[in-house]
Amino acid sequence: MTIDTTHLNQQMTHFDGHQEIWLFGYGSLIWKADFPYLERRPAHIRGWVRRFWQGSYDHRGTPESPGRVATLVREPGATCHGMAYRITPETLGPLDVREKNGYLRVVTELHFDDAHGDVSQASQDRKASESAEGLVYLATEDNAAFLGDAPHEAIARQIAEACGASGPNRDYLLNLAASLEQLGHHDEHIVSLASHLTDEAS
Repeated sequence: MTIDTTHLNQQMTHFDGHQEIWLFGYGSLIWKADFPYLERRPAHIRGWVRRFWQGSYDHRGTPESPGRVATLVREPGATCHGMAYRITPETLGPLDVREKNGYLRVVTELHFDDAHGDVSQASQDRKASESAEGLVYLATEDNAAFLGDAPHEAIARQIAEACGASGPNRDYLLNLAASLEQLGHHDEHIVSLASHLTDEAS
C-alpha cells in the first residue's frame, strides 16, 4: 500500500547547482522543523488548499490502521498559508526520507507574509523579497497511499484511532491547528476536523 518516493525525489534536478533552496511547509513542517535551516518565514502559496486526504502508514498510522495527514489539492483562487524555510540542498536528503510515503517534490512560487524575514539564523540586514521560487512536498491522488475525501466526522474518527512511529495521529492535527491559529490564519478544513476530534474525545 505504501509507495516509497525517496528515489523519485532524489532524481529531481531543478535546483541542481543552487547553494540554497526555499521549502514551503503546510503540515507537520510548520510545527516540527527537526532539520537545519538558514531562515524561516511565514508564507503562502496560491491555487492550493490543505486537505487531510493522504494516508499515513508510517509516521501517524500503520498499514493495518492508517492515519490521515495533510496534502494539497488544487483549487483556483485559493490561498494556503504555512511556513517557508531557506535550506541547503543537503537538507533535502533527510526530508525525502521523512516525506517518502507518497510525497513528491513540486516546484512552486512562495509569497512571503512578513516584511523582513525571521529568525535568529538569518542576517538582519538582508532585504526581504516578496516572493521566491521553491519546493513543496505534496501527495497527489495517483499515489498508493491517497485516501481522498470523506465526511469530517469519519476523518476525525480515523485520526482519533490512529497512531504510528511518530506518535498519535491526533497530535499531528491538533499541533497543526494550534500553529495556524498562532500564525493568525483560519483554515476551515482544519478547524472543522479539530472540532470533530474534540467531540470524539468527549
